[in-house]
Amino acid sequence: MPGPSRTVAEVVGRTLVESGIDHVFGVVGSGNFHVTNAMVAAGARFVAARHEGGAATMADAFARTTDRPAAVTVHQGCGLTNAMTGITEAAKSRTPVVVVAAEVTEPRSNFFVDQAALAGAVGALAFEVDDPATAAQSAAAAVRTAVTTRRTVVLNLPLRVQAMEAPMVETAPTDGSGGSTDEVRPSDDDVDRLAEAVRRAERPVFVAGRGARGAGSAVSDVAETSGALLAESAVAKGLFADHPWSLGVSGGFASPGAAELIANADLIVGWGCALNMWTMRHGTLIAPGSTVVQVDDTPEALGAHRELTFGVLGDVGVTARALSDRLGDARTGYRTDQVRRRLDEGISWTTVPYHDLTGDGRIDPRTLSRDLDALLPDARVVAVDSGNFMGYPSAYLRVRDHHSFCFTQAFQSIGLGLATAIGAAVASPGRLTVAALGDGGALMSAMELETVVRLGLDMLVVVYDDHAYGAEVHHFGPDGAPLHTVVFPDTDIAAIGRGFGLDAVTVRRPADLDAVRAWLDACRPRPMLVDAKVADQEPSWWLEEAFRGH
Repeated sequence: MPGPSRTVAEVVGRTLVESGIDHVFGVVGSGNFHVTNAMVAAGARFVAARHEGGAATMADAFARTTDRPAAVTVHQGCGLTNAMTGITEAAKSRTPVVVVAAEVTEPRSNFFVDQAALAGAVGALAFEVDDPATAAQSAAAAVRTAVTTRRTVVLNLPLRVQAMEAPMVETAPTDGSGGSTDEVRPSDDDVDRLAEAVRRAERPVFVAGRGARGAGSAVSDVAETSGALLAESAVAKGLFADHPWSLGVSGGFASPGAAELIANADLIVGWGCALNMWTMRHGTLIAPGSTVVQVDDTPEALGAHRELTFGVLGDVGVTARALSDRLGDARTGYRTDQVRRRLDEGISWTTVPYHDLTGDGRIDPRTLSRDLDALLPDARVVAVDSGNFMGYPSAYLRVRDHHSFCFTQAFQSIGLGLATAIGAAVASPGRLTVAALGDGGALMSAMELETVVRLGLDMLVVVYDDHAYGAEVHHFGPDGAPLHTVVFPDTDIAAIGRGFGLDAVTVRRPADLDAVRAWLDACRPRPMLVDAKVADQEPSWWLEEAFRGH
């Protein structure tokens, strides 16, 4: 039954919270002032960012880390356009985020843009609160759609209706799990076909992606029955952490040993994984004649990035359990004594020898990453920005589970890493959050260092600083192209960190990490920034490979 009348802004804010939103990130202006305050009054925590793009990425990371929906609140027009890169990343990643966007509908206004068209252009869904009588239902539908379809939703809230009276209608809270409440069940024929492929396979490998993050145990169980080795795409790193038959991350970040074992598979099954060019190294991890299968609950995802032997339309967990029922007794498959001995000897990056480039005031990024991994507590969350450096922390910094690694790379934008770390840190009290950034991304997002300090986050910001856009240097430099547009004077990023209130140190050699050890011994009294001047003589292995495939 309708309750007492309130303004549309109040009704929308309260309904969003009652529908399952408990964290909202944003930058508040006149247009979103009242709806944001209504969300806070209803019990949500508001986290103020210093830029709307950061706010959108914080919400994205919070939702990924918690498997619960999050909200972003922005001013009309320019507030939304500032947030668009973060919104695009969330939309491409199918993250359940609701963007509450104030809106002007008068074309003569300076703030006017076609906000619905903006949302659609980047793959988000646009909703509009245009009738006070159904404001509560529209807000509840936005959350429900975000959660059940794993989509990013832009909820436009026109200024002309915000102050109107609207009834407060009770709405049922939405299951905030981040997964569909209507599980897609695979057909019996598809499960039979997959079971037959497993029975024929001698060396099966199961690669789990973002779509398997809620079904890791089901995939692990059916891998046991199938005799399959396990691997993860980068966005699902940690899903099979410490599993005795795990190869770790597949693709460009895979260790040489893991890559060799994957490339020898005669059956590769992508569980909620697109098997795209990154995860399969432009197809080089797929042996000639091998069977390639993709399991996904979205029809258009099947075969979108790779030619398949066949696809299975179905929820990952449901399909994995159905396959287990079909297979019966466990098979040996790829889990042979020979493979066991090889895994026991170690195939992680820490076992791979390399020529250490540390010297002349610069530390090898592999040495930096290796030593940090040994130094930092196991109870950590790792967030990684984009850039030439990104493979080093992704490969060397271990995580305990898939909630401990946040990788916003669907849009491949630099500058999202710090905001990603903030959202993950807000979602992970009690664990140290490591923000791994390049110098380009760090300087692009430096304003959010104030947010880190203001929130008192337990965070270590590590900047892999080669004073350049390293990807372009290593891609174009070998051909003799001029590089003055992508190389910059060395910047004292540690001083910038101290200016914002962080502890900070410049690292040029392993011994300089003693300052980090002292910070840890002092129980991390405030956030810390490491400006690591990294050796830049060689391109990162993963980027060199990626550029070869264009």
